Amino acid sequence: MTNRMRLGQPTAPSAQELLERCRRMVQPALRDTVDRLPPGVRHMAAFAFGWSDADGVVRSEGMGKGLRPALTMLSAEAVGGSAEDAVAGAVAVELVHAFSLIHDDIMDGDERRRHQETLWKAFGVGPAMLAGDALLSLAFATVSGTAAAEAAEMLSTALIELVDGQADDIAFEDRPWTGADAVTVDDYTRMAANKTGSLLACSAGLGALFGGGSPTATAAFATAGSRLGGGFQAIDDLLGIWGDPAVTGKPVFNDLRRRKKTLPVVFALGVDDAAHAPALVRLLDAEPDASDADLTVRRAADLIEQVGGRSFTEDQAEGQLSQALEVVDDVAVNRRAAAELTALARFIADRSH
Repeated sequence: MTNRMRLGQPTAPSAQELLERCRRMVQPALRDTVDRLPPGVRHMAAFAFGWSDADGVVRSEGMGKGLRPALTMLSAEAVGGSAEDAVAGAVAVELVHAFSLIHDDIMDGDERRRHQETLWKAFGVGPAMLAGDALLSLAFATVSGTAAAEAAEMLSTALIELVDGQADDIAFEDRPWTGADAVTVDDYTRMAANKTGSLLACSAGLGALFGGGSPTATAAFATAGSRLGGGFQAIDDLLGIWGDPAVTGKPVFNDLRRRKKTLPVVFALGVDDAAHAPALVRLLDAEPDASDADLTVRRAADLIEQVGGRSFTEDQAEGQLSQALEVVDDVAVNRRAAAELTALARFIADRSH
């Protein structure tokens, strides 16, 4: 990713070091918060966070990178506050994120996440939905203090946008591959801004809020988070087709097997080329249980790449991430924290490599 920031001197720790530092601060508070749940729901929540297996056997540490809590805490530092001030906000966004993943897996029918069964697969759809709802309730209970009203409004706005984006994502499944009703790049960009960008906007905005940032700075960091979310979603779309299963925990070409209208696919189908679109549609519509299913999805992936779907998505990811960093560079008062946010953004970009 091209770094367009004007930072200069500060040298940031690696993204892994940043994530680990934030995890050490957030994990105890997150566990204490989850411990407030009734035993049965608490057991499912511990499984969802990777703290235990389905039988309740404790694991040494949770799963997941903790990008959103780290974004919250670094944003607090970037506006001149401390990471400690933003722990409650970081816990809240992690709870909302877990809620969204639980419900997303149910709606998509995904059976695997982070190299283990999804919550609904392990415990059933009904219990998983209730566990997700409990985590959402905890998120709102977590934000308190003098900024409670503003924080609750941020969470509420993010949830409404997230639901809107998820509804669009589901509706895309019933729209045709081509024609007047086909999903466009603009349609997809709006969906991604809501489904993914909203929670990252909330993460950065809450961090600035709890870090004592001005309303202008808080709004700017929310904008940066939204841009970061756009880049994050674009990279997820790349991984959904070309990602290494050892990294993603899902089969290669997984999104093509599921016939998902992700950004590389939508772009490829919209290219003004009468020859390739029908061929791509035939490959995408091929029966997934056919004997040559692996070859079919590989051919679809190759065709998408040939007409520019992969490179376009890579460019979109880089552009969104660069825009996010430019906003941070304009507003941040703590240059070290700004450099750390840059390192975190680079880490997000590097997931596609």
